[in-house]
Amino acid sequence: MPYKNQQVLIEKQEHFPKQTFRNRAQICSPNGSLNLSVPIKRGNGNHTVYKDITICSDTNWQHIHWKTIEACYRNSAYFEFYEDDFAPFYQKKYNFLFDYNLELFNMILKNLKFKLELSFTSEYHINYQEPDFRNEINLKNIQNYSAKPYYQVFEDRGGFNGNLSIIDLLFNQGPQALSFL
Repeated sequence: MPYKNQQVLIEKQEHFPKQTFRNRAQICSPNGSLNLSVPIKRGNGNHTVYKDITICSDTNWQHIHWKTIEACYRNSAYFEFYEDDFAPFYQKKYNFLFDYNLELFNMILKNLKFKLELSFTSEYHINYQEPDFRNEINLKNIQNYSAKPYYQVFEDRGGFNGNLSIIDLLFNQGPQALSFL
């Protein structure tokens, strides 16, 4: 598998871009795809650096997200196996979106048994050496990706639903998840 055990540079200095999955995830519900968004505060309008984006805790979004995830995945094959790893992300209060995403990313890598050496940008550059995936996956071009089909909880209601959050793959395929990436 490419990039396994290699260094990955994580961008944290760019101005927070709209229409990306930095604060969003799509999961599978009985009625099709369902979007979950972490509410954010924009400090300097469109010029807030990603690492400085704060999570808005005016609503109980964590409780709502967790109850939604439970309702959608409680009957999946591996939900109970990963439940204790995911639950804290919907209980612990986070100030910064970057910190929340990084902790979640590290937990997912651990569960996939996928080792990456992570480092972080110290300043923003328009171009980096290849491969540069910063702009590859966003809400506008997500349809350009096709996932290898796997069994899903609600597959009988509309067929395979691709381009979902990694939690769909983990909760449905468990330890075999990495083979689908």
